[in-house]
Amino acid sequence: MKNIFGKFNLVDIIILVGVILALCIGILTVKHFRQTADKQIEATSPITFQVFLRGVTVTGKTFPIQEGDKTFITIRNVPYTELDVTNVNSQPRLTAIASKASEQYILIQDPSQPSVFDAIITISDTAKITKDGAVVGGNKIKMGLPVTLEGENYKFNGTISDVRVSSDVTVEDAGENKELG
Repeated sequence: MKNIFGKFNLVDIIILVGVILALCIGILTVKHFRQTADKQIEATSPITFQVFLRGVTVTGKTFPIQEGDKTFITIRNVPYTELDVTNVNSQPRLTAIASKASEQYILIQDPSQPSVFDAIITISDTAKITKDGAVVGGNKIKMGLPVTLEGENYKFNGTISDVRVSSDVTVEDAGENKELG
């Protein structure tokens, strides 16, 4: 027995143990005892998410993002793709003033900021659904995520304020898509 170990040095034994360990991990992965990253995707679904733009200065006559347009989106400073704008709700910056007739406040357009708008832009896409939520462009889409919307004549920074996963979900099972009812 001592004669066998005399022929191998420590480096040879470490290499042999590493190869055996790699083979064991490979066998467990093939036999589905170990889950890889692509197997964590449970479904694919259309989603809509809303991007809140605060304090956008626009001196033109119309808000630059319109319903039906496409906007290029950047998530966490990583360019993603052009997505469809499904809804735009923009309004001028408002301020509250006290009403003399009653003890309530009324909202009026802020006269000190006539060109400042707040907007909620609704965008649609198809996402991979995991246990942690929707994934778009390799990023989990969750409220509070900073994004940049860019078009031909604008580039606005905003924050995701709402995420809705559609009920039209398809399950990915061994490379085949099956519709859920």
